[in-house]
Order: sequence, then structure tokens, then C-alpha cells
Amino acid sequence: MTGPHHLPGKCAGTSRKAIRHLIVALAAIALITSTRAEEGGSGHYLPGSMSSFMDAVPPKETFIARANFVYYDGSFDSGSLPFAKFAAANVKATSFAAGLTLLWRPPIDLGEKWSFAISATLPYVWMDVSANASAKATVYKGTRFERTISVSPKVSDSKDGLGDMVIMPLMLNYKFTPDFSMNFRVAVYAPTGAYNASDLANTGKNFWTFEPVLALMYFGQKNGFEASMFVGYDMNTENPATNYKSGDQFHIDGTLAQHFPLLGGFAGVGVSGYWYQQLTPDSGEGASFGPFMATTTGLGPVISYSKKVGNIDIIGEVKWLAELETQNRLQGNYIWAKLIFKF
Repeated sequence: MTGPHHLPGKCAGTSRKAIRHLIVALAAIALITSTRAEEGGSGHYLPGSMSSFMDAVPPKETFIARANFVYYDGSFDSGSLPFAKFAAANVKATSFAAGLTLLWRPPIDLGEKWSFAISATLPYVWMDVSANASAKATVYKGTRFERTISVSPKVSDSKDGLGDMVIMPLMLNYKFTPDFSMNFRVAVYAPTGAYNASDLANTGKNFWTFEPVLALMYFGQKNGFEASMFVGYDMNTENPATNYKSGDQFHIDGTLAQHFPLLGGFAGVGVSGYWYQQLTPDSGEGASFGPFMATTTGLGPVISYSKKVGNIDIIGEVKWLAELETQNRLQGNYIWAKLIFKF
């Protein structure tokens, strides 16, 4: 997760063709549905973590501190999910995470149009899970499922502690025009959170995820219009405690927003959305549910405000993302709040 690219200004230069392409791609996020999961019904990827101008690579030398807050409330009642050593039915999960992102754009000259930065995010997580959980007794043979899962009384589990750290050792941005840029980054999710295979609630996933992300961003300096799209691919390692390897995942996040002057700063109002699709099946000795492919889409409003206070740029963003359709995952609502201090 990164800091803002720029605020609306008076520079010229637009790309109508780029805007049209981004609008078409972002509209598809809300329209695409799929008939095609990770262990525990969710992975490291969090919808909305990278989706707008707040997540751009800064063009000039700077240091950024960002506070990230995300609340999620979801449930799964259409079967069973693999939770560690359990088969969990009628799952309800609530989580809240507060993270600190530190980003540095060093004084490295890669040319007039290039920019480089690095960042790291450390979250603290509060997790509540309740479910009818029993030991997994599911056997998967070829294309045939043989399930013998007994339903247990409702049980619940709560945990809080450090979550899994996110490191971005490579963040590159190329500016085509003052309004249109492309950036590429690699995120590494490290298993720094606590995990116990005998618990329903865990603050960590107990596996690594490697995530390359390509982003296209248009931010009109004269018209204040934003069209941002982030395309990512997640590759997971096996959870050694359960011998479960979640499949690779593809996702698109984006934002369409209008920014305008307000009270000495700039406000933004728009819509944010995402589409997520698991592309390869779950595997490993612990994947007794078989391939268990997952999908989800979501859409919701976003508002932002930015203002310069002394020599510091302060930018805030709040958004709500409602999951519209899911399969083999929890379904619920995300509420994001981000606050940036750019020094």
C-alpha cells in the first residue's frame, strides 16, 4: 500500500482514449459474474487495499506515513469452509485491522518520467469467528466428492494480535503525460501473524503470498476526474500446519471519482469496485474439499479529501464495498478508512 500520486492542479495534458479504456474496464468490475477458495474462506488479498490515487507511487522524493483501517463483517451459510483442521458450516466472521504503512521515495534518478519507491505495512488484527465446526471428514477422489461431515453445536473463537506484514520492495511508476501514468509493484505478504491449526480465529494465514500488481491511473489536473485500475495476481505457498495450498488468484480493483475544490482543499466523490477470481485449484494433502475454486465481486461509494497543512499534505479516504456475489468464500461488507501524511 502506498501514498498519493498528486493532488489536482493546473497542469495540462489528458488522454481521452486512456479514459475510455479505463472506464470500460472499471465498469466491467461491477458487471462480471462467474460460476467458478482459499483456506478459511479468505486470503491475503483484501479488496480495496489498492484501488485509487491514494495508492499511487509518488513522483518526487518524499516520505509517507499512512494509517489504514479496515472493518469486515461476513458470513457463509451455503455449505462448509476449510478452517484449519475443521470443516466449518454456518460461519460468521468479524474482523478489524489497523495498519501502519511507511513509504519512502528515495532520491534515485531513473529519468524524468520514472519513479521508484519502497514500502512496508504492519497490521494489528482483531478477529471473531463463530461456526458449527467439526473435524474434517471429507474425501475427494478425482471429480467425485464423498463428504461425511457431522454438524456440531455452534462454537466461537476470538483473537487479536499482529497480522501478516506486507512488504513492497519494488514500486515503479512511468508517467506518460501529466495526467496518465502506469505503475508496477511487487507485494510480499509474510506470515508474521499468530496461527494455530486448532483455532477457528487466527490473526495470520501461516503462508507466504507473492503479488505482482500492474496499475493504470488517470487523474485530470484540469478536470479533476480520476479513473484508476489495479490488476493483481496472487501466488501462495503451502500452509505447513495444515498441508493446504490455496490456489492462485487474479483480481481487479478500481475507482471512478470526481475531485473538486472545497474549503481550501480538494474533495472527491465516486465509486470503487473489484472482481476476484481464483484461477488454479487448492491443493496439498490438507485440501480435502478438492479444488474449491472461489470468486467474488463488490461495489460501493468512496469519498476523499486532501489539503496541505504547512509543509505536509494530508489526504483521507473512506469507502464501503459490498460483496455482490461470492462462491466458496465469506460474503459481507468491507469498510475502509485511510489517512496519509506526506512529508
